[in-house]
Amino acid sequence: MPKPEVSASYQELSEDVERVSENPTEEREEEMEVHEDSRSVILPDGELGTTTPSLRFSKTCLKNVFSVILLFIYLLLMAVAVFLVYQTISDFREKLKHPVMSVTYKEVSLYDAPGIAFYPGRAQLLSCKHHYYDHIPPLINPGQPGDIDCTTQRINYTDPFTNQTMKYALVVQGPRDVKKRELVFLQFHLNETDQDFSAIDYLLFSSFQEFVSSPEKAKFMKDCESSYSSWKFSGGFRTWVKMSLVKTKEEDGSETVEFKQETSVVNYIDQRTKPRSDQLFFVVFEWKDPFIETVQDIITANPWNMIALLCGIFLALFKAADFAKLSVKWMIKIRRRHLKRTRQVTNHVS
Repeated sequence: MPKPEVSASYQELSEDVERVSENPTEEREEEMEVHEDSRSVILPDGELGTTTPSLRFSKTCLKNVFSVILLFIYLLLMAVAVFLVYQTISDFREKLKHPVMSVTYKEVSLYDAPGIAFYPGRAQLLSCKHHYYDHIPPLINPGQPGDIDCTTQRINYTDPFTNQTMKYALVVQGPRDVKKRELVFLQFHLNETDQDFSAIDYLLFSSFQEFVSSPEKAKFMKDCESSYSSWKFSGGFRTWVKMSLVKTKEEDGSETVEFKQETSVVNYIDQRTKPRSDQLFFVVFEWKDPFIETVQDIITANPWNMIALLCGIFLALFKAADFAKLSVKWMIKIRRRHLKRTRQVTNHVS
């Protein structure tokens, strides 16, 4: 009657085979651990293997020390990455608050003819003419009325600062052709003056054509006087004014225009036969160079560069955290194996 026992043994064997087939990896790992444990078991004297317990303990200790050092290194790298994130955000905010001034130059062959507004007072315009190639012929009859070949307009308007005083302005079209070195030469005459010195005020604005086409020229001149600076040139001299144009772009997108000047003064030798008590004024207007200077504030901080840098830093942080997590798991696993081997050795010795 041994058949029931045989069937029961067969059933247990089949269950073991199924369990092994379901978890072959776990069984293989357990076999490897048992094999390693059997090699690390302390054998009695005369049966010692090639690996001693002290050597294995030293290797395990070195591995643990190396893992701890590596973990601290990655923690240090994480701290550096966090500092870089903070510094990048701080620099970006600082650059937003303090934009950088950018200056660019654009070369032109023709300027928009500027307007030159003179405030002669009692002085009289004797002659005005456009010359080219920086050549001004000598005056034939200085102090006498001559040709006025310039486009001029006269206008009266109230002073924009007092709103009571009437001002008289003589507006002259300025030079345009910078390659031909076009210039405008003007001569004024003042018969008498109550002051110890005599001078004529003038101001420059960007476009003479805008003044001509403006329906309210008085208001246009009031706005120009409020926006532009005024200068003077004296009697008894030849004043040479070289202009350069500067455009400034504001934050709201608007554009303002102003002039820079280089002025040189040469004494005029009055060669008239009879001594005169009147004053003569000579002034020349010319473009300094064909470059228009454009000034604008730009923000050097690029948000896309900052986003890319932050993405790289956060990716490094995640990688470092993942490596630290794996290192900790590996250290815990080694510690457990070491404790397990110690218990097995203790049980074997006992």
